[in-house]
Amino acid sequence: MAILKLIGHKHITGTLTCKTGLRIGGSKDDIDVGGIDNPIIRDPVTRLPYIPGSSIKGKLRSNLEYRLGKVDTNSGQPCGCGLETCPVCRIFGPHKNTRHSLGPTRIIVRDAPLSADSKAKLEPLLEQGVDYAEVKRENWIDRRTGVAGQGGLRTQERVPAGSQFDLNIHVRVFQGDDPQALLGYIEQSLKMLETEYMGGSGTRGYGWVSVKYTISDVA
Repeated sequence: MAILKLIGHKHITGTLTCKTGLRIGGSKDDIDVGGIDNPIIRDPVTRLPYIPGSSIKGKLRSNLEYRLGKVDTNSGQPCGCGLETCPVCRIFGPHKNTRHSLGPTRIIVRDAPLSADSKAKLEPLLEQGVDYAEVKRENWIDRRTGVAGQGGLRTQERVPAGSQFDLNIHVRVFQGDDPQALLGYIEQSLKMLETEYMGGSGTRGYGWVSVKYTISDVA
């Protein structure tokens, strides 16, 4: 029987800053007729926007898979090789693979709440009837005519540029792991966020972010 011993955690804390409007979709269940077509995700109690940990983790995994050549263009599925030498599977877990000896996922990504400073800056938007967001209206272009198409106007919510979210990640270190190697791969992926995007519509200008962080040991 293989035994895993947890020897510590590394803690990554920092700030994710929106350089352009950020959109991570929420539910339209409570949208009235004439309301926003595509609302952002919010905390159901405070109504504050946040970035789900699952969205951050998924983007970090995708970044690393592309960097290491682990993307299967045929299936479109995340890496599930489960090899001892695969950083993606060791850090994020082998996708749908229960026959491996890597142990638990190493990375724990918390939901990223809106920072206190950004909350204060966005509160004036409440007077406009929008909860901590901006409303962006878009239309589609008819490629035959080069003009806006009929009936294609849509309204989308975005977290405005300049907004900041608190980043909080823990990294488990088990006996036999190389903590510096694990952190090195995660840092590569975090850096790639600045040249990629978070959320939806990134190729159309949304979700450009910058990231600042520090790494510490958990006592």
